[in-house]
Amino acid sequence: MSTFLASRILVRVKPEPPKIYSENRKARHDYETLEKYQGGLALEGWEVKAIREGGAKLDGAYLTISRGELWLYGAHIRPYSKASRINPFDAERRRKVLITKKELLNLAGKTAIKGLTLVPFSLYPAGHRVKLSFGLCRGRQAHDKREKLKSRDLDRQVRRVLRGEDVE
Repeated sequence: MSTFLASRILVRVKPEPPKIYSENRKARHDYETLEKYQGGLALEGWEVKAIREGGAKLDGAYLTISRGELWLYGAHIRPYSKASRINPFDAERRRKVLITKKELLNLAGKTAIKGLTLVPFSLYPAGHRVKLSFGLCRGRQAHDKREKLKSRDLDRQVRRVLRGEDVE
């Protein structure tokens, strides 16, 4: 928290949490995250503006490693509203994810293991750039999802009881 003096009154300002441009909420439900990573995206100028405008969707997107590079497939970025429509564009073209060579080699070895995949979680700002948060994940089966929901509901009820709220 930062403080500053505004007309002789001490005002305490909480830092704002970073804004998330797009989030893949279903991925957190469908996959168990083993490791989290972040990387930059190689985007065109109009794509960055469209993402800031709220025009990105990560639903159904996935990451693959091919030819020694990490690529994002299936992410939909709609065209920027104030851009001209002269040039053709592909809203779901593949986009290069920028990570270090060491991380790439580490991920290549781990994704070779059966059942592990790379799943994008969110797009968020880092200065003037757009970053991608993704993870090394293992798919959850239906019974695992139900168990997770039950345990979350039980924890919620315990917290309510401890706070003294009425639980039915």
